[in-house]
Amino acid sequence: LVDNFTSVLRHALGRTFYPVLQQAIGFGSAFEGWTASEEEVVYRVLIPLTPPLGHIFYLELDTNQQRPGRNFRVLVNLECRCPRGQQGAYALCFLHHPDVIRRLTGQPNLLDTLCTGSYLDVKKTVRWFCALVRASWRRLPQSRSWNLALLPSKRSCNLRLTNSQESFQVRVLFGVRRQGSDIFISSRAQGAHTPGTMWPETYSGAETKFFRHMARQAPQDSSHLKCLQLLTGVLAHKEFSIHAIKTVVMRLLNTLPVSHWHRRYFLLQLSDILEQLRLSLEEKHLEHFIVGNQSLPREIRLPPDIRRARPPNLFHYLVQDPATHSRAMQAY
Repeated sequence: LVDNFTSVLRHALGRTFYPVLQQAIGFGSAFEGWTASEEEVVYRVLIPLTPPLGHIFYLELDTNQQRPGRNFRVLVNLECRCPRGQQGAYALCFLHHPDVIRRLTGQPNLLDTLCTGSYLDVKKTVRWFCALVRASWRRLPQSRSWNLALLPSKRSCNLRLTNSQESFQVRVLFGVRRQGSDIFISSRAQGAHTPGTMWPETYSGAETKFFRHMARQAPQDSSHLKCLQLLTGVLAHKEFSIHAIKTVVMRLLNTLPVSHWHRRYFLLQLSDILEQLRLSLEEKHLEHFIVGNQSLPREIRLPPDIRRARPPNLFHYLVQDPATHSRAMQAY
């Protein structure tokens, strides 16, 4: 569905200076082979954006320590296309003659449309994409058998598709790839009041790639996904997140021999996961699986700064709040 959208939109946007839509990347539980208990399946996808002709993206790390995680801004610059040594002499240079480009093409540059100041704006980008989705829906083959509704959201394009028998959601995020790696900065929210020009770093694509790697390595009847589905359904929202449970499972998948995940060891696997979760809760310490992990499969590509970084503690909030830690232990 999303590939059809991006194909139609790439054709429509071919002569404009809007961001170039790359092939969508699925991530999260629906693409990893397990789903937490939800009334409606939600497929999460990220569409990578690359700069249009005559534009360059520079990623600027936000140094504000008040915000959680690592956050970036996407600085948009116009590109000089003058012959070397003759700056300002070439009539079709985006940097030195933007007015000429506008007049000849009839198109504004990206700074005029989806940016706030010189920075790519998440909310403007989402509104732009949602308007394109509405306008192009009837051109997709899926429109003949599904009804489309756009759900309100400021930092993602949320679609609900229904027919007479079923329904599902697609949550479309946007991102910029970091240094040719599997790490992106994305449009997802980071806290209640994430500024429009703030793009948080996300590791979800790398995590999904890890699960695909394990699907090729583990026994055909491996039950690691059943363990994850069961535990997230039972333990989710009890003072620790689904992501924390998933992190424990990923760490065990990356350390135990793959033969240990045969379904005959199902109860032992559950016991190992729960024991590791208990130890992490008691120690108030659970290291992030992607950041700083030197033992990831080689196919998962990390930027040098992420590979060398000290893994953040996902349970740091338990250190700061003894009452929350007590509730988490009780919930366990």
